Amino acid sequence: MTTTGWVILVVAVVVVIILGFIAWRNSRTKNLRSRFGPEYDHMVQERGSASRAEKELEYRAKRVEKFQLRPLSKEERGEFGAAWRNAQQRFVDDPRGAVAEADHLVQAAMRARGYPTGGDFEERVADLSVDHATVVDNYRAAHEIAIRDSRGQVSTEDLRAAMKHYRALFEDLLDERVVEYQEVRR
Repeated sequence: MTTTGWVILVVAVVVVIILGFIAWRNSRTKNLRSRFGPEYDHMVQERGSASRAEKELEYRAKRVEKFQLRPLSKEERGEFGAAWRNAQQRFVDDPRGAVAEADHLVQAAMRARGYPTGGDFEERVADLSVDHATVVDNYRAAHEIAIRDSRGQVSTEDLRAAMKHYRALFEDLLDERVVEYQEVRR
């Protein structure tokens, strides 16, 4: 083979490798965007680049794979549902207490599903983002309201918003939307 032939071969191999790498990166990005939804964009903004965000999201997924997560039984969902209804009823007379109870119920549902709850808030959010990415921003919003409440900086309407945010995550943890959809299909 001539020198020109070798150069063409090497260039062709390099081009194939580059195209393969680009295809792999695009596939990885597409999969992570699909899996993490709005959390993907949140992480890109927080980390400052897609590659750093993707490394973090992959780390989260590997961490959560080690958990022994499980769906809640029908009985557990019923018990949690009843506790949630009580918290909502309590809101009328004690909004702050109801919001605190909602936070407690979210953490109890997380524990029952197999998520660790002993870490800090950001760690809980990171863990939840793997399988509950579409509602994890609700958790952030509710937590932010709770922090402002501890400083006396919220209104009853803010507390009502926190309850709604907690409810979105709570229902997702209980798989209530899936159950309701299956019941409607029958």
